Amino acid sequence: MEYHPEIVGSTNAMVKLRELVAQVAPTQSTVLILGETGTGKDLVAKAIHQNSLRKDEWMVTVNCAALPPDLIESELFGHEKGSFTGASERRIGKWELADKGTLFLDEIGELPMAVQAKLLRALQEREIERMGGNEVIKTDVRIIAATSKDLAEEVRQGKFRADLFFRLNVFPVTIPPLRERKQDIRALTAYFLKKHAIRSNRKVLRISGKVIKTMMAHSWHGNVRELENWVERSVLMTSGPVIDQVFLSVEDQILDSIMVGNRVKTVDEVVRAHILQVLKLCEGKVAGPGGAAQMLQMPPTTLHSMIKRLGIQKVYAE
Repeated sequence: MEYHPEIVGSTNAMVKLRELVAQVAPTQSTVLILGETGTGKDLVAKAIHQNSLRKDEWMVTVNCAALPPDLIESELFGHEKGSFTGASERRIGKWELADKGTLFLDEIGELPMAVQAKLLRALQEREIERMGGNEVIKTDVRIIAATSKDLAEEVRQGKFRADLFFRLNVFPVTIPPLRERKQDIRALTAYFLKKHAIRSNRKVLRISGKVIKTMMAHSWHGNVRELENWVERSVLMTSGPVIDQVFLSVEDQILDSIMVGNRVKTVDEVVRAHILQVLKLCEGKVAGPGGAAQMLQMPPTTLHSMIKRLGIQKVYAE
C-alpha cells in the first residue's frame, strides 16, 4: 500500500494509524478522522483516497470552517439560477462534483444544524437536490470527514446532530498529537528540512543536537503544522549548513508559557513555574538580600508557605 509521503513516523501510534488506513482505504465505508489542529487530517484523507478503488476519480474538499453559514449549503449541493439573491446562474455543488469519487468534509463540526439535516439525508438516500431546484440527483460519493472537535461532546451539548454523528462515525481514525509521539520529531524535522531547503534553494544540511533537544521539550500546540512552519522559518533564517538556533515565534513562546498539552495551565501551575525560575536565578536563596522573596516583592514567610503548598522541591529552598 502507498502512503502519502508526509505521513512520517515510526511510533506505535503511527504504525497503528497506517494499519487503520490500510484496512479502510479499499472499502466504501465512511471515515471520520479525529485529531487536533495541525496533526495532518487532510494527509490521512488523501492517503485513504489514493489507496481506494476511487483513486482515479476526483477527491473534492470542502473546508466547513472557512465558509460563511449562508453559503455552505450552496457550496455542498449547488443551486439553480434565481434560487437566491445573487444566484445569476446554475452552480454545481461539491457533492455532485465528487460523484464516483471522494468528498472530504474538513472541520465538519462547524456545519450549521440546518445543513447537518440536509447532509444526513444525502448520506442516507445517496441523492441530493440543488438549492431552488426540484430535481432529485442520484450520486455515488464516498465521504471522509474530519474534525478537531469532540463530536460526542458536541452531541451532548446539542450542537451536533446525534443521527449524523452516528452516520459519520462508521470507521473513526484518530491521529495522535505530536506531543504524544515526540520520538517522531527527529524524522519529521529531517523530512521538512530537505523539503524546505530545496524550495528555498538553501544548502542547510542538518539541525544541531542542541536544537533537536529543545524541539523535543517544546509542547507543539500546533502539532506537525507548527513543526513544519518552524523548520521553514529556520531554513530561511540560517545562513550556514547547520541550524543551531531555535527560531520559535513570539506566539509559540507565549503558548508554551500558558499551556500544558492541550489545556491552559491553572494559576497554581503558572505561579509554581515562575517561583521555580526565580529560585533558580537566586540559587535557592529565599530570604535576605538578593533572595527570591525580595525579587518577588513578598514577605519570606509568604513565599515559604507558597513553596510548601505548591510542592516545590526543598532543594530550591533556603
